[in-house]
Amino acid sequence: MTTLAISGLIRPMLEPRLPDGLDVRWFMTPEQAMEAVADAEIGWFDMNDQAAMAETLRAAKQLKWLNSIYAGLDFLPLDVLIERGITVTNGAGINAVTIAEYVVMGMLNIAKGYREVVRAQDRHEWLLDSPGKRELAGSKALLLGYGAIGRLIEPRLKAFDIDVSVVRRSSGENTLRPDEWRARLGEFDWIILAVPATPETEGMIGAGELAAMKADAVIVNIARGSVIDQPALVEALEKKAIGGAFLDVTSPEPLPADHPLWSLPNAHISMHLSGRAQDKMFIRSADRFIDNLGKYLRGEPVAPVFDPRLGY
Repeated sequence: MTTLAISGLIRPMLEPRLPDGLDVRWFMTPEQAMEAVADAEIGWFDMNDQAAMAETLRAAKQLKWLNSIYAGLDFLPLDVLIERGITVTNGAGINAVTIAEYVVMGMLNIAKGYREVVRAQDRHEWLLDSPGKRELAGSKALLLGYGAIGRLIEPRLKAFDIDVSVVRRSSGENTLRPDEWRARLGEFDWIILAVPATPETEGMIGAGELAAMKADAVIVNIARGSVIDQPALVEALEKKAIGGAFLDVTSPEPLPADHPLWSLPNAHISMHLSGRAQDKMFIRSADRFIDNLGKYLRGEPVAPVFDPRLGY
């Protein structure tokens, strides 16, 4: 009999749909998880405590397939996944729609100065002019990262008549290769980061890249805080060397209350809420798991597969 250890958070959406003949062990606490995974072949260990998830994985000595709602799994002991040959399916694409929408929202917010409009309403003040006068139409955007999220960002930007260039290894129209984009940074009004968190992408936007950008360029980061050299970004924003930054992610998270990013007028912090701004995440995740479970039990490949060697 196949044994599964699954977080009880997803139980209402899974239990009625599970096939017969499975030994399913639900858990609600890290302590219960450690007991449930002892001889589990399949695991879905998602918890709010990522350190507890990592410890649960280490304890799951019989695990063959690990599923997660998270797209980025850099907080797990990747060496354990590699050494044990565990197949991993992640949440790639589960939140892609809402994150792509968040990118457009952030860009419009900055372009139109909408944060100042909201603040004026709070003051009961009738503005006589718009605090933001940028138009998206005709501007140029560089999209770094062309996975599930990047592929949804591109058409949404094009709908606003934005000239979009994407960075990827394969060639194509309006495509820059990984060794080409840095030399072209000065051409773009918007630099959008949608890359996975890997050693290759860590600090990919540093002081040199920031200095190469246009004086009014805006960075939009919905990847990971680690892909930007944050002290260098703070300095660039303080000196107004770039136009601004819309940061859904920071390093660390939560951002400390006394961090300078909170107070910079050209920094917009959205507290890693982009993937949460929807109500279909668990529904999509449950549907995907049930589909994959059927494939796994039939000996067919599951998807999307996370490669711990690559980090995505």
